[in-house]
Amino acid sequence: MNGSMALSATAALIAMCLMASGGCAADLNPAAVTFKAPDQIPWKSNPSGADNATLLGDPSKPGLYIQLVRWHAGHMSHPHFHPNDRFITVLSGTWWVGTGTRFDPDATVPMPAGSYVVHYGKQVHYDGAKDGDTVLEIVGEGPATATPAEEK
Repeated sequence: MNGSMALSATAALIAMCLMASGGCAADLNPAAVTFKAPDQIPWKSNPSGADNATLLGDPSKPGLYIQLVRWHAGHMSHPHFHPNDRFITVLSGTWWVGTGTRFDPDATVPMPAGSYVVHYGKQVHYDGAKDGDTVLEIVGEGPATATPAEEK
């Protein structure tokens, strides 16, 4: 058997072993790393137009929380504010952000995937998705209430 045939046979043997073991060469130590595959993330549907999944903490209680929020196309919040700062990364889609007490979706600014946004506590803003679904990661300090602040 020449060198390239031996290499091919070795590669095939390694591939078969990996497939037989479920594709993982080693198990992760749960004391060192925990994870959830995308299909294991606990999304909760919300009739308000944005689904969410809490990854850490409880946004309704004091303390650190991390959430994923999926805004559905065509849904925008109205002017409101939160008691504490919120740190937001746009993971996919385009998120549209506006400020002030007058709701004006045409005055929002696009935040494409990869953008980082800070909503400062007690400052009025509104936001949402226009043309397509948008997924955000929000990190904040609870409780994460929203107080309406729309000028009528």
